[in-house]
Amino acid sequence: MSTTKQKAWVWFKGGLKKQGEWVGGFLAKEEQEGFVIERSDFVSCKVPKWRVKLQEPNNIKQGPAIPNNPKWKY
Repeated sequence: MSTTKQKAWVWFKGGLKKQGEWVGGFLAKEEQEGFVIERSDFVSCKVPKWRVKLQEPNNIKQGPAIPNNPKWKY
C-alpha cells in the first residue's frame, strides 16, 4: 500500500448509450480497500482497485475485469 499520490487512469462505465473508457488526469492514493481518487473538476471519492490503473492503458476503450455484483464507489 502506497502512502503517496500517483498519476492514475480511472474506468468509467459511460452510461446506457456510451461505451466505457479509461479517463486520465487523476491522482490516486492507495488505501486498504481501494484508491482515493482526486481531480480538480471531480469530487474526490474512494473506488475499488479494479477501477484504477497506475500506468496508461494501451486501449482506453478496453475495460478491466469487472467482478460480479461490483462496487463502483465506496
